[in-house]
Amino acid sequence: MKLIFISGPSGSGKTTLSNQIIKKNNNGFVLSTDNYYKTGLLSKLLSKFVEGYFDRRISFNYKLFKKDFDFIFKNRISKYKRYYNFEKKKIQNFISETNNISFLIVEGIFAKEFSNSLNNQNYYFLEIKTKKKDCLKRVIQRDFKERGKDKKQAEIDFLKSWDIYYEKFKPNSIKNNTNKFIIRENTDIDNILKKII
Repeated sequence: MKLIFISGPSGSGKTTLSNQIIKKNNNGFVLSTDNYYKTGLLSKLLSKFVEGYFDRRISFNYKLFKKDFDFIFKNRISKYKRYYNFEKKKIQNFISETNNISFLIVEGIFAKEFSNSLNNQNYYFLEIKTKKKDCLKRVIQRDFKERGKDKKQAEIDFLKSWDIYYEKFKPNSIKNNTNKFIIRENTDIDNILKKII
């Protein structure tokens, strides 16, 4: 199975790019790290008191994500999809079986971290580079609609998120066994997909 990791700061278009790839090649499956945040009372408390909580590894349910990733990678099927509700701090599970998966896309702000945990595994890595102001605009719209934030809070959270992402990841912080592509506004995605899929 081919592995594709898509990384970039908040609002850079990771989900949009993933969906674009799936529409062109429908035998793939997307695992979004955004749907694997920790739940429960501790998560509710930490999200209120830890600045940039949802952009830090402490918020990511690595164990559950790894379990789903390993199952899909081994069996080429997925039994369900997960969705994280940011307002309730809960993961909702939907039964949705997908068979004959030939490529798996891992997208989200933790995609790069997870890719670095794989040993001796080849994969493709797409790093999205988008202007800060464009990302901010998208995040404000998304956070108001999906996460119940007002414009000011969404902006504060985005600026912190941007700093955390670029502090965490240096320009060449992925393993050498990867095929890396930089995705910009004018990048020919179709040409890259021909090389990958």
